[in-house]
Amino acid sequence: MSSGNGMAGGSAQVKCAAFWGHDGKELAAFYAAALGWRVTQTYGDTAAMISDGTTSYVFYTAQNFQAPNWPADELVFHLDLSFDDVAAAEERLLSLGATKPGYQPGGKHWTVLLDLSGQPFCISAS
Repeated sequence: MSSGNGMAGGSAQVKCAAFWGHDGKELAAFYAAALGWRVTQTYGDTAAMISDGTTSYVFYTAQNFQAPNWPADELVFHLDLSFDDVAAAEERLLSLGATKPGYQPGGKHWTVLLDLSGQPFCISAS
C-alpha cells in the first residue's frame, strides 16, 4: 500500500551526509566553525559528526585520500554555502585554513574555496 505520494513507505528525509578527507576530525572542526555548528560526536581518532540540531554531516579519515585535481577532475559532490556577508565569510574561511584557487568560474555569482583536504566548496550570497 502506498502513502499517497507514489512511494511505498512514504517519503524519506536525509539524516546525514558523509564526507571523506585526510583527517576527518580536522574537517569536522573546520566545517563546524564555517557553518556555526558544533561537533556533536567523535568516533575515535578517525571521524566526527557536526550538526545544527536538524542536519548532520559526518567526516571520516580516509587512509589513502587524494583531493580531486579540480577543475580537471569532475567532482562527485561538493557543498554550496550561503552567507549574508560573503566577503566577511571568505575572510573568515581563509583564516580557518581554506584556500582560494586561481580558477574562479562563478564570476560575481559564487566563489570557489578549497577545504583543508583540498576539496572544493562554493560560497555565495544568501
